[in-house]
Amino acid sequence: MPKVLLLTRYDRLGAASRVRFLQFLPGLASHGMDIDVQPFSDNAYLLAFYAGRSVGPAHIARFYARRLQALLKRRRYDLVWVEKEALPWLPAWLEFALLSGVPYVVELDDAWFHRYDRHPLALIRGLMGRKIDAVMRSAAAVVVGNQYLKERADKAGARRVELIPTVVDLARYPPMNDLAGGAEQGITIGWIGTPLNAYYLERIEPALRCLAQAGGVRLRIVGAPVPGKFAGLPAESRAWSEATEIAQICAFDVGIMPLDDTPWERGKCAYKLLQVMAAGRPVVASPVGANCQVVRHGVNGFLAGST
Repeated sequence: MPKVLLLTRYDRLGAASRVRFLQFLPGLASHGMDIDVQPFSDNAYLLAFYAGRSVGPAHIARFYARRLQALLKRRRYDLVWVEKEALPWLPAWLEFALLSGVPYVVELDDAWFHRYDRHPLALIRGLMGRKIDAVMRSAAAVVVGNQYLKERADKAGARRVELIPTVVDLARYPPMNDLAGGAEQGITIGWIGTPLNAYYLERIEPALRCLAQAGGVRLRIVGAPVPGKFAGLPAESRAWSEATEIAQICAFDVGIMPLDDTPWERGKCAYKLLQVMAAGRPVVASPVGANCQVVRHGVNGFLAGST
């Protein structure tokens, strides 16, 4: 039975870790794979981060100590499977030293390399700007979520690159013929995400305000507070949980995914759109990155390039 050390970035509260890795564990186990999951940070850290609370250095140090312990035991495994990088904010040579002797696969579902090569500090750009490229180049394989990430992996010299789009588990969604329309009066425009990404909604505030003036429209935000800029709009916030997210999405009439058009957003994998479309709802999205591959304009949704 192959033994795999899985080094995720987060536990189940982290969408990328949950969707790109953890949702596949039962299926992989059924195919005879023994996978040891070792998240870098814990759910308490992510909750604090989303709430804008700082986490003390002792807490962070424990994350690095735990990751170091996992890496020192790497030779017990046949493969190391890495989400993004093994040691955030530490140089590539140290990462290589602690991954040596065992083949590893690195997986990217967003443009993580831009955290370093587009960092505002020149020192970080100089020291770390090519770290993720080096990690990809030395990997046995690189798994990416979209074409933008594949092009970067190819350019970095990765020896094997596999493009596997982010997916949703349709077994968690009601059958299409059981998906009734919204029971509430009016139209509910829905957005689901984290507080870190809610600022994208502010970009489309003029369009939402114009719709609201026409009446019969409300905005429902799942997983983040209503932005202060939306004062006077019919908007509400709902708490996110893994147990209720499908029901929340099924209560949308339309799902939206506004984005800026920058290198970071071009690395995103359109997960919000996939969730809404799995619930049989139409979507409106910015024509950026993977959104353009998921949405066929005028067929299964709309790509909106302007307010």
